[in-house]
Amino acid sequence: MSLTGFTAPGWFLLLLVVAALAAGYVWVQRKRERHTLRFSNLELLERVAPRRQGWSRHVPMALLGVSLILLTVALAGPTAEQRIPRNRATVMLTMDVSLSMMAKDVRPSRFEAAKAAAKEFADKLTPGINLGLVSFAGTATVMVMPTTDRKSVKQAISSLQLSEATATGDGIKAAMTAIDSFGRMVGSAQGPPPARIVLMADGGQTIPRELDAPRGAYTQAREAGRAHIPISTISFGTEYGTIRIEGESQRVEVDDEAMRSIAELSGGDFYKAASAEQLRQVYDTLQKQIGYETKRTDASKPWLVLGTLAAIVAAGVSLFVGRRLP
Repeated sequence: MSLTGFTAPGWFLLLLVVAALAAGYVWVQRKRERHTLRFSNLELLERVAPRRQGWSRHVPMALLGVSLILLTVALAGPTAEQRIPRNRATVMLTMDVSLSMMAKDVRPSRFEAAKAAAKEFADKLTPGINLGLVSFAGTATVMVMPTTDRKSVKQAISSLQLSEATATGDGIKAAMTAIDSFGRMVGSAQGPPPARIVLMADGGQTIPRELDAPRGAYTQAREAGRAHIPISTISFGTEYGTIRIEGESQRVEVDDEAMRSIAELSGGDFYKAASAEQLRQVYDTLQKQIGYETKRTDASKPWLVLGTLAAIVAAGVSLFVGRRLP
């Protein structure tokens, strides 16, 4: 039962009428008592006057007053915040498939844990949201255009293959291109649907080396920010990850700072996941943030119901106690 966000607060002026009725009732009761005391023969008055109830005779009017207050609140139109599933939004899941994902610092490996968590994310995401998939290593590929068909997205996730190099900026650009194309197809008078990129990566960019280069992740993150497409980045893995290439062991540390900066430059959020369980928790948090929006909705019904019930009870008590309506 909300007492905030009233759509028609002017109705509260009716409370002045309720207060006036309450004051009038008290005045009538006191006036009646004064008239009774003027009757000189009190013994005769007790014989001829009906037996008066005590405080119970005031219960019907008290309930009626409560009913009027509750109904006035309902008329004022209280609203309450409510989480509503989104039915018009686009999410591009952008996944790093570079060789560093072979690292087994996350069991069974970064790659397998990432695929499992991504498929779980697709299953839990609000059905009305359009979900697409981009994979990137040395180049970026749009695996699935935004769609509500979760089966096709999960099949594409299962088919992902590892490759050399990491072109994070290309992955962001491919996701933005897919969002723009999809927005042009389904756009309405309200404009294209709101969009977000979920970027999951474990290492630093290698193509190009400079993050601020035209193809770099920072440059593309700024472009996403200007296009009002926030990027939620997930830095996945630990600083102890290693892989073997041509018989030699190479460290593949996560680049948390780069991933944090990408999120900040685009107006998105940064998340850190150092285990498969933490990655699932991050995706669960994102699902709740992306899949639902908070809106103020009408909350007058509880007040209307209680006000009506109070009026009914007032009438019932009045008939039972005084054999008349108040």
